[in-house]
Amino acid sequence: MDIAAAQEPQVKPEAVDFQIDPSRYKHWKLAFDGTVATLTMDVAEDGGIRPGYKLKLNSYDLGVDIELHDALQRIRFEHPEIRSVIVTSAKSRIFCSGANIYMLGLSSHAWKVNFCKFTNETRNGIEDASANSGLKFIAACNGTTAGGGYELALACDEIVLVDDRNSAVSLPELPLLGVLPGTGGLTRVTDKRKVRRDRADIFCTTPDGVKGQRAKDWGLVDDAVKTQQFAEHVKSRALKLAEQSNRPANSKGVTLTPLKRTIDEAGRHYEFVDVHFNREARTATLTVGAPESPAATTIDQALAAGANWWPLQMARELDDAILGLRTSELDLGLWIIKTTGNPDAVVAIDDFIVSHQDHWFIREVLGMMRRTFARLDVSARSMYALVEPTSCFAGTLLELALAADRTYMLDTQEGESRAHVALSKMNFGPLPMVNHLSRVAARFYQDEQAINSLRSRIGAKLSAHEALDCGLATATPDDLDWDDELRQAIESRVALSPDALTGLEANLRFGLPETMETRVFGRLSAWQNWIFIRPNAVGTSGALKVYGTGAPVKFNWERV
Repeated sequence: MDIAAAQEPQVKPEAVDFQIDPSRYKHWKLAFDGTVATLTMDVAEDGGIRPGYKLKLNSYDLGVDIELHDALQRIRFEHPEIRSVIVTSAKSRIFCSGANIYMLGLSSHAWKVNFCKFTNETRNGIEDASANSGLKFIAACNGTTAGGGYELALACDEIVLVDDRNSAVSLPELPLLGVLPGTGGLTRVTDKRKVRRDRADIFCTTPDGVKGQRAKDWGLVDDAVKTQQFAEHVKSRALKLAEQSNRPANSKGVTLTPLKRTIDEAGRHYEFVDVHFNREARTATLTVGAPESPAATTIDQALAAGANWWPLQMARELDDAILGLRTSELDLGLWIIKTTGNPDAVVAIDDFIVSHQDHWFIREVLGMMRRTFARLDVSARSMYALVEPTSCFAGTLLELALAADRTYMLDTQEGESRAHVALSKMNFGPLPMVNHLSRVAARFYQDEQAINSLRSRIGAKLSAHEALDCGLATATPDDLDWDDELRQAIESRVALSPDALTGLEANLRFGLPETMETRVFGRLSAWQNWIFIRPNAVGTSGALKVYGTGAPVKFNWERV
């Protein structure tokens, strides 16, 4: 190796932009017909988000999934009349062949893991919309459905496979690539589809997959329909699914206008969210701001504010910031979370949301908040929350502290401005983690006495001593010790192994009970993370590296 070349600074790849709109889609077509929307996958071969590979056979990369995520958001907010969604393909005899193998072979380890994580979250978003938004999804698999393509289908409420004697569903990652289905395939086969273990074992080790009636008999699909009846059957099922929805028929949607932001060397800057980079310390400080007044006190006012209503705008800005940090700022391993603004306004907004969550728009805003905060929980970053006299860790924004690994709260002297935290109804259920528990319930391991004690203090401004006593603060240094204790906590954290911290945090954040989602992300953080760096997958003769070259795979046969 050329040592001088190896020591040259690496060129940082262009940052990924998660903001897009339908006018710029390359890979998806979105159509509406009454209460049914159709999302048609038509991947442009030359439209990869990075150079060096072609997206053949409706295979996908991060760019394809960014568009899918945006399309789902558009349906939720801009088209409240939609009650069911058909997900299908424009390609002949191919639904989706999954994540592009050549993209994975060319990608860094970090890119692969972040790609799988975002794709998982997008699949979870489909399931979240089904459970909470009144949207039902049907996968119309009009051709071969492999790997991540089948995982996309698994996220839908129903799967219909064309029975043309050729099309199959499959998870071929293990036999072909030496890795696992990275976006929840194994977990959904067992937890969601309830496929018997022995059948699942055959299915996941057979690269050709399972076709037709056998796929239905095994529970891998809901129906296998002959080509001639396929389109009509899918339409009929979509209309039937739409009948289950409580989405409004005649409401006007809310346009998701582009975010106003500036991204520079210093950080990422929005109206209510600001991220400051400290590259020397390897930290990013996220400051989330609250308004001075609730502004909207009626449904009509909230609808009029639309995408600029604080809960929605804040959540969209924070979501974009989290995704940008996770994908493009890998060295900033500790996120320091701060807040500003009027805590009384946040509690009032929370009360309004909880009281009106049956309205479609409020429900969607709540869903956006829920999914955004859930991204924090599964991010492979350490998080410290800092509560100071100017902070606004109240209600919704207290969730940021509850999501953090530690919360440091300044204990000021008598007569000085005091730091406070405040609980609202939002902290007791409306914003669950992916383990389906509120962060309060998860923090106290569902101890009803502790939870009820905190519930009785909703609206109260808790001082540092009170927050420490009731378990909402980790440490409460005084003025003299604050700077030194924070410095030591930050320096000691960033000195630890990032890999070990990822494993530690994932385990500590998600105690019992296990859910399908925690199993998916736990396996991504541990098993898939490990498998992705093993030579059997990515070594010179590993399965992922030699796929398509004709060269033989060379495995290390040790079981470890």
